[in-house]
Amino acid sequence: MTDYIAINRANWDERAPAHAASNDYGFDRYVDDPGHLSHVVQFDRPRLGSIDGVRGVHLQCHIGTDTLSLARLGAHMTGLDFSGESLAQARTLAARAGADITYHEALVYDAVSVLGAGAFDLVYTGIGALCWLPSIARWAEVVASLLRPGGRLFMREGHPMLWAHDETRTPPSLGFPYFETVEPMVFDEQTTYVDTEAPIMNSVTHSWNHGLGEIMTALLENGMNLTGFEEHDSVPWNAMPGYMTRDSAGEWRLTEAPNRLAASYTLRMTKAGG
Repeated sequence: MTDYIAINRANWDERAPAHAASNDYGFDRYVDDPGHLSHVVQFDRPRLGSIDGVRGVHLQCHIGTDTLSLARLGAHMTGLDFSGESLAQARTLAARAGADITYHEALVYDAVSVLGAGAFDLVYTGIGALCWLPSIARWAEVVASLLRPGGRLFMREGHPMLWAHDETRTPPSLGFPYFETVEPMVFDEQTTYVDTEAPIMNSVTHSWNHGLGEIMTALLENGMNLTGFEEHDSVPWNAMPGYMTRDSAGEWRLTEAPNRLAASYTLRMTKAGG
């Protein structure tokens, strides 16, 4: 397999400053308003429950807006990402906002050796994270190992049904695998998902889809128990330009008959033994 880590890291290192400067992420809103939360965490909050005082780790935290938002809900947060430039932006945001958040640069698969086994009450991962990982089984093992007995996983992620659609077709239709494959899907796109004029020169990325059954089975086989699962007809970005409409809360769904597409899902699991 081609070195997907170096290829994807170069892409995310380049995206990070463009994202941090964009109005979509809105760094200044976090600095100006101590109560401001990211749109993603606002959506998650009713399902997340109280996290006051918990030790949490945000895997694949990118530039840290969701990590900061979780800290503002009372969690003692740690962030982990493989992009040094993303973490530089995350640390800058935390410092400007006066938040005490620890960030580590590492691959998700190395998280246990970096952070320690059983060190956390909560593992959080968000939209658009799992597709950058080739093996969901390895990821599930990491999640379970990071949690103490009774600790919980909370994730909202793009639905594999959405990821299997090719949005460049007219209209968008199934064009990519639903299930995990050995070889990655390779894309070359000089744009990113925020409103920015900055071109992406390191434009090639490698990614994978993972079916819902594969994700849940991998977690169950690593001692996690299902406590909640919900599918949604919306995502926080315009995943199918020309075919989606944004609502007042910032979520995008199909303009016509949105109940045709499961666009994202929320999964909650607890580690056995607590």
